Amino acid sequence: MGMKYDEPVFRPPSEAYSLIIQSTLGCSANTCKFCLMYKSKKFRVRPLGEVIRDLEWCAKREQGVQRIFLADGDALATPTEDLLKILKACYELFPRLERVTSYANPGNLLEKSEAELKAIRQAGLTMIYYGIESGDDDLLQRIKKQATSAEMIEGCAKAHKAGLDISVTVLLGLAGRAGSEKHAKLTAEILSRIQPKYISALTLMLGPFEKNYAQALGAGFEFLDKLEVLKELSWMVSGLEVKDSVFRSNHASNYLPLKGDLPKDKKKLLETIAYGLRHPEILKPEEFRAL
Repeated sequence: MGMKYDEPVFRPPSEAYSLIIQSTLGCSANTCKFCLMYKSKKFRVRPLGEVIRDLEWCAKREQGVQRIFLADGDALATPTEDLLKILKACYELFPRLERVTSYANPGNLLEKSEAELKAIRQAGLTMIYYGIESGDDDLLQRIKKQATSAEMIEGCAKAHKAGLDISVTVLLGLAGRAGSEKHAKLTAEILSRIQPKYISALTLMLGPFEKNYAQALGAGFEFLDKLEVLKELSWMVSGLEVKDSVFRSNHASNYLPLKGDLPKDKKKLLETIAYGLRHPEILKPEEFRAL
């Protein structure tokens, strides 16, 4: 019997050419008001034997795999003993394998000990994708993130001590018009505390769920227009004090694609944002944005 994905399957844009192996199904948190992923799934950790069989099936058909992404929403919820066996199988079955990555949520990093995370890194999990969304604790509570900024800083510090690279995402527009500046500045603050290797800024997109999100955020919530999103991005980049991070806002949801190395390119990024504010005609039309 061949491998069959439990759809839908989500992955970071940078894992477009990776072999995707589902270690877990769904997301163990799955309460975030802004997130449309995994709503049709009930979370569970897949049995170890099933995951190994998927790897073996793929290895018989393609030996050239160089990257593996462990899905779904938080493969780190897999018991450490099983995860170590999965990682061992990955590298044994695919001789050209260069890296294995996965999503991680705040609960994963808080629950795993530093020793467990170190063993996982030594077994070959090289990087985690981690959604911070915001550094504003009041906003995090309202969007049902199930983590405070302090808890996220603590968890990421453990991951860094274990040797894991961290690619974080933040969400522009999440706080609406009234909370925009506070969201931007506190998000810059938490990123500066965490010092991730990669920072990706996405822009809030909810489609038919906009009304539900606005209701969840409370009376008076107003979505940002494209120029207000850019202004929020400028506030955030201005406040970043990182020593060695790659910054991107080139996700399909964004109005203005940006990429640069921080702190070297900070001035250039801010100048590009300022140009976009003066010349909104260069911004991506609404119909070309996507999740």
